Amino acid sequence: MAIRSFFCVQILSTPVLDFIRRIAVALLIAIIFLAGIQLRRWIGDTTRHVRYQHDIVNGFYWGSEVLAQARRLSPDEASANSWPGFFRGYFGLYDRVKNKAYQNEYGLDYPPLRLLVMAIWAKQVRNVFPGVDDGHPKLVNPLLKINLVCELLSAIAIFLLVRLCVRRSSVGTRSSLLHGFLEQHRASVCGLAAASVAWLEPSMILDAHGWPQWDVWILPFYLFAALAVLKNRWFWCGCLLATGAMLKGQLLFVTPFFVLWPLWQKQWTSALRVLTGLVGTTALIVSPWLLRTSVAWIAVAAVGGIGVLFVKRYRLPHASAWLAGIIGCAVFVIGVFTRGSFAWLQVGFIYGTEHYPYLFISSCYNLPSLLSKVGWSLKDSFLSAHFGSLHLDVTLQWTLRLLYLGGLALCARGLARHLRDRDPRALIAIAAPWLLMFALLGQMHERYLMWGAVVSAVALGVSVRLSIIHFVISIASTAMIVHVMLIDKKLQSTLPAIDELKQIRPYGSIVVLGCVAVYLWDTLSTRIPIFEHREVRSGATPSLSLGPAPEEA
Repeated sequence: MAIRSFFCVQILSTPVLDFIRRIAVALLIAIIFLAGIQLRRWIGDTTRHVRYQHDIVNGFYWGSEVLAQARRLSPDEASANSWPGFFRGYFGLYDRVKNKAYQNEYGLDYPPLRLLVMAIWAKQVRNVFPGVDDGHPKLVNPLLKINLVCELLSAIAIFLLVRLCVRRSSVGTRSSLLHGFLEQHRASVCGLAAASVAWLEPSMILDAHGWPQWDVWILPFYLFAALAVLKNRWFWCGCLLATGAMLKGQLLFVTPFFVLWPLWQKQWTSALRVLTGLVGTTALIVSPWLLRTSVAWIAVAAVGGIGVLFVKRYRLPHASAWLAGIIGCAVFVIGVFTRGSFAWLQVGFIYGTEHYPYLFISSCYNLPSLLSKVGWSLKDSFLSAHFGSLHLDVTLQWTLRLLYLGGLALCARGLARHLRDRDPRALIAIAAPWLLMFALLGQMHERYLMWGAVVSAVALGVSVRLSIIHFVISIASTAMIVHVMLIDKKLQSTLPAIDELKQIRPYGSIVVLGCVAVYLWDTLSTRIPIFEHREVRSGATPSLSLGPAPEEA
């Protein structure tokens, strides 16, 4: 009877304990979330006297230029203030900027979707405060709320990424810290820890609410693109990357990683599906500029109809992906032949790569910063060769780009190996492209390490050593942003801090390069069996796979 009573108590207590545990976890998540909200408010209030106002003013100016262009193209004020008039101004601004520019100095370097967001924001502000001064835009809170949503989505994506990879990892590749948790809770614990660190990332909060900038907008697109690939949704990965790039073009620097990834796994059709997603989504967004005549739209519709018949006739797998790619390519080709406008490309993307012809911008802890210390500049010739009448001259800019592309290919190779071995260091390979981009490429702004600082929070699902390196990267990213904000508003009280941050820049560059090297090493290295955990050496047969899951309907 006593034994039966004991088991009855155990049976009854288990649901109660599970309920208490869930309540405790929910309270913990709520506390972390509210702490992040309060920290953002505090940062926003504390940094008012050193706020980098130029980016707010620039965004408001170009948003107002869309409204001004709408007035130019509309017959009356009522038509200009309508949404059709608004979009006439939006679709016409790139051409006006390009035609009015002197020696290709456009000033505007916003991709289409970022320009659209700024225009909608300016329209909202103008409706509330019609006579507001361009130099002092009001109601910046809508943009800060977009930043907040993107930060929250990034934390959620990191939780899902870490939990997925830790769940699929083999026993022998897991961190020793996880041995204190029950098997069914380990992945969620790691995911929650990584998401919490990302949510409270100081450089991201400072960039988004103290500066403020709009860099954080592309983070959810990259993270959910990686998650889509792990779920074998390659086409949606390309769609997410294309959409994010239309908000900030720097996402294109890491986009080749998602094409090289399946190529190392010999999944050629998967790489093509990423490209179809990229091309199809980009064509959808820029079609109003490319297809400016009814003939162009009819031609695209004809190609789409033929494409539908083709994929149905041959019953191709992933028919929607191939159809999107066919129509996307047709939009660009027809746009060329019907003289569609490519001003969005020249102004919104290409101009940004030529706007700052320097090895680095402001205060950067990276390789170009060290090279500038010894006298190098971005356009210096790094390699020169003659082949008869052909002269080859490779600048330092292109040398760094080729070095970065090689590193990106190695990251994709390491990721493919870690997926095969069911090693959670696949998370490090996913974070490495952002770190390599900042460490190696020229023309980097100090803020761009923030992307690597946030994404490298996935290290909390891998090991203590890599987690510590993440915090070092986070400190370096925060220091660079603080330095530039203090320089912009030089106050007497901040001059000593400015001098100290300037003095440590070479040492900071060495530290950041060392941290990136460690992450790259873990991305490329394989575990030597003699150093693996005892569970693997004993011959335990893992039952999970870190390979791509079957695509759901």
